[in-house]
Order: sequence, then C-alpha cells, then structure tokens
Amino acid sequence: MAVRRPDDGPSGEATAGYSDARLRGASAVKLHATLIAGLTICVVGFVIEVGRALGGNSLSWAYVFEWPIFAVFAIYMWWNLLHDPQGRGKTSRPTTDPESADAVEGGPTRAAAGSGHADVDPDLAAWQAYLRKMEAAEADDPDGPGRR
Repeated sequence: MAVRRPDDGPSGEATAGYSDARLRGASAVKLHATLIAGLTICVVGFVIEVGRALGGNSLSWAYVFEWPIFAVFAIYMWWNLLHDPQGRGKTSRPTTDPESADAVEGGPTRAAAGSGHADVDPDLAAWQAYLRKMEAAEADDPDGPGRR
C-alpha cells in the first residue's frame, strides 16, 4: 500500500509541486553509515571530555559543549545530503556549439531570470577561450610539453 503525501493528487500520483529528491540505494546506505560513525565519534569525544573536565581540566569544559554542536552539525548535513535540496541529481547539458562561452560542463554560469538566455561572466568566457586555444595548440604539436 502506497503512502499518500499531502501534495499527492486525487489519483495518488505526486503533483507537479512535489519533488521527491531523496537519496536512495547504496549512496543512502553509505550516508547513513557515515552519520552513525560521525555520531559515534561525537559521543565518545563527549564522554572523554566530560571525564577530563570532572577530573579538573578546565579547558575540557569547552569541548564538553563542542562535541554536541558537532553532532548537531553532522545531523544537519546528513539531512541536507539525504534530501538533496540543490537538485544534485539533475544534470544540464552543455550547448552543442563548442565556441559558445556557455559551453561549460554544467551549462551557463548564471541564467538571466526569465529571459531565456544566459548572462555569461566575461572572465569565465575569457578563461574558456584561453583553454580552447591551449588545447588546440597542444593538439597541433605532437612533441608538446610532457611528451618528450
């Protein structure tokens, strides 16, 4: 039996406003294992520092409060990586024109809001042109750097 979400339509299918971008499979298992390892380290560190602080080491009191902060941060990062809010799984394809300044891996640098074209960073375009020039020069010189 499928679990219905608040964003599900009458037929039980997710509506356009709902995106289930949750990490699944082996990647999720690795992420959970990493969280468990990180929390284990935080708990052990906390217990050790409480023992040291109660034994008279005043600097350890700072660490007593620091380890739980690390644990909360680990949980925060786990949640963000698990639910993938940035759409890391989505890929955009580079343009087909290799001479275009937008032809970088991952697409244009900044898209103008609603304009349908890219607002290209001039420094990035210059760097890409330089790289294309260097690749062309390397392809023309069979005895180029590192090939001797």
